[in-house]
Amino acid sequence: MSNLILAGSNEDRLAFWKLGLIDCVDFVSTSLIIDKLDTLRAEVVRIKPQVLMLDFDLLVLTASTGSNGVASLRRLCAETNTIIMNSGISEDLEWELLKAGVRGLCQYDIEPQYLKQAVSAVQQGEFWVRRSLTCRLIDELGKTTSKNKAYRATLCLLNKLTQREHDIAVRVGNGECNKRIAQSCGITERTVKAHLTEIYQKLDVADRLHLALVLSADNRSSLTNSDSPLHGGSRFDDNNS
Repeated sequence: MSNLILAGSNEDRLAFWKLGLIDCVDFVSTSLIIDKLDTLRAEVVRIKPQVLMLDFDLLVLTASTGSNGVASLRRLCAETNTIIMNSGISEDLEWELLKAGVRGLCQYDIEPQYLKQAVSAVQQGEFWVRRSLTCRLIDELGKTTSKNKAYRATLCLLNKLTQREHDIAVRVGNGECNKRIAQSCGITERTVKAHLTEIYQKLDVADRLHLALVLSADNRSSLTNSDSPLHGGSRFDDNNS
């Protein structure tokens, strides 16, 4: 069964993306030449792929028929992680897509090596977006939780972390992936995952995103405000623990 669907109305684009993933042995991909999101949804529900690479033009086409293409994304299978392929759209529109449930945003001509990294990251439930959007997401969530007493109470739990755990937690808060953390700390990725499991338990958080939120309110950590693409992935999700 396919665990990756490439969907759009432009056959050449789909062929280009599929070629870029040709040696990505972890995925079995299916290309769908399609012009309606409702039809795509039926296929997604039937196949239940881990990742959907969706041509942004399909959303534009859907909007031209009187439907809200972005809102229609919410009706796609909740278990599928969606990457929107586009020719370069505004950050505000990317933000709307992110709020609609999109996990990744890539340009049409993305280099194969980065396409593979993006698919791999999103397949694990992580985000692949520009860093400024990650910071915006954290700020937005922070606004909704900053007045929550239970959330504020978790800040003191940081004192329960060992120095190593705090170092790893801060690196996660700065958007580093497990591989990069392992290299920086001179440990294995398995050890990083073990530390993260312990950190989640001590802080009573469910995933990397909530860990980043806790750290964003702690003056010992800081987030990078670079707008560069997150080629290593800004990996805020529990599936990378």
